Amino acid sequence: MVINKSKSAFRTIAEVADKLGVGTHVLRFWESKFSQIKPLKMSGGRRYYRPDDVKLLECIEHLLHKERYTIEGVQKLFKEKGTKAFVGETIQEDFFEQPEEISITPTAEDHHYAEQINKLVNALQEIKQDLQNHL
Repeated sequence: MVINKSKSAFRTIAEVADKLGVGTHVLRFWESKFSQIKPLKMSGGRRYYRPDDVKLLECIEHLLHKERYTIEGVQKLFKEKGTKAFVGETIQEDFFEQPEEISITPTAEDHHYAEQINKLVNALQEIKQDLQNHL
């Protein structure tokens, strides 16, 4: 199922793995090697990657597979220069804008996660409102 999401939407591990052309096990391995990767984990261990996590993973994939760095080499680069030197400082500009309307027909397996996703959306809306009130 292909869904056009806002560039600020969180991504599942399968979506990120597909985008990078690697297996989900590779992303979990990189997560163990790079402390900077911190996906949101829901009950049951389901991961949701923030836009900045995805940018960092794209950078790691590029350095490892295109530039032929070792994991230790990438870790050293991040330690010396910081990850911001590679992925930038800011969260994507539309992160707190209204999300695009998405129309999908859920499958039976999607209903299992609907309640958790609704709770997550409500919590994020409350955080957004709190941030707007304090700015």
